Amino acid sequence: MKLSLLADQQVQKLHAASLEILETIGVHVPHKKMLELFAEAGARVDRHTQIVKIPEEVISRCLETAGKTFTIYGRDRSKKAEFGVGRRNYNSTAGEALWLDDNLQRRYATLEDVRTATRLADGLPRINIVGAAADPHEMPVEYRCVFVAAEQLKNTTKPITFWFHDRASARFLLELFTIVAGSEQEAIEYPFAYPFLEPISPLRFPRHGVDLLLETCRFNLPVPIGPMAQTGATAPGTLAGTMAQENAEILAGLCIVQLIRPGVPVCYGGIPHAFDMKTTQLIFAGPEQALMAVGLTQMGKFYNLPVYINVGLTDSKIPDAQAGLEAGITLACGAMAGADIFGHLGISGVDQATSLPMLIMQHEIIGYVERILQGVEVTGEKLGIEIIEHAKEAGSFLAEEHTVRHFRQELWFPQLLDRRFFDAWQKDGQKDMMTRCKEMKDNILREHNPQPMDNDTQQAVDKLLADAKRHLSK
Repeated sequence: MKLSLLADQQVQKLHAASLEILETIGVHVPHKKMLELFAEAGARVDRHTQIVKIPEEVISRCLETAGKTFTIYGRDRSKKAEFGVGRRNYNSTAGEALWLDDNLQRRYATLEDVRTATRLADGLPRINIVGAAADPHEMPVEYRCVFVAAEQLKNTTKPITFWFHDRASARFLLELFTIVAGSEQEAIEYPFAYPFLEPISPLRFPRHGVDLLLETCRFNLPVPIGPMAQTGATAPGTLAGTMAQENAEILAGLCIVQLIRPGVPVCYGGIPHAFDMKTTQLIFAGPEQALMAVGLTQMGKFYNLPVYINVGLTDSKIPDAQAGLEAGITLACGAMAGADIFGHLGISGVDQATSLPMLIMQHEIIGYVERILQGVEVTGEKLGIEIIEHAKEAGSFLAEEHTVRHFRQELWFPQLLDRRFFDAWQKDGQKDMMTRCKEMKDNILREHNPQPMDNDTQQAVDKLLADAKRHLSK
């Protein structure tokens, strides 16, 4: 099944508009070394304003050199996420400042929350990249990301994702990866994670976000580039204009990565959102989100790049009917469009907090969508004409061997959705989705134990954390 939004001519128009934006308007890059690299590559650089105007030939060269496929690995290297090869990947959120507890009370997130969320996602089979989920505020930002990554690596054998901070902390992150991988060469060959470059719409780049790439590109870490342009606020008030600007910002980010180190793999992060003029909040999961996600998946594939989109999310704060509608429809659209990875799952509303019950519900939705994408196999065996003839007198296929042989592969059986008769549901406590999500979460956290690190590695990691705290503290 394949879903598209844009005709070939429209893809070309968006591409041409983005090239015009980059060559005539340019982007703001507040980084001296990066300005030098752009000037050497043939871009027009105004060092006073820090505006870079990028001609088409520079963009074309950078598109040509960019890595189009990559894989990130867990401590268990059989657990991996592959990009650019037709696989779908799902990750829990890299981290929220606030945490929503089971009583719907919010508080600031902690390192203990990172541990809990990592253990939970390690036990969810459809989540193949484990996000930190929490951005713990009890420790300074200067070394926070190092502690977060270490906590994740201790509590999951899957690939991880979290928020990189700056170049200084990135040095310790690379050393952490080296310790856990066993050597620098293995850390390069089997990367655990990737830094995320987020342009600031409209047409600006963060200094720290650019600067840390000078460090992480030494290890050839892949770089997803994802502006979050907002229709009507930080981008034009039309979906077409928003997509053209978003595409321009991604192409500029791709140039930054390739000018630092040609060949570094890039993921096309088409993650704009609409802006709600009524609430003054961006919209995570309106119909416009599905439209732009499908369109920008086409743009990313036009450049032969793996694609990251924000779908499967919700504006609701809890796993309710609104959350199911929004997450289900947008994820189905994005998955059918052919993207490689989908949103940061487990967020309550629009970055209002992390919600582990929400992650549980989204995990169920992934299973539903994956069954749709599995499609239908039409063969003589599957058609079963002989069985139809045999069973017509009995009026039922329940006792047929053909049914027993096939129903488990043909039908999807949910863990959370309730299909029972009314009396059975009522007798079991009339539990709603929120209650069922909480119970499943608690069961996993009680019963699932991630594989621990060996003692020598854990001791080396703890020593590194002490060094990072000492050297990065202000």
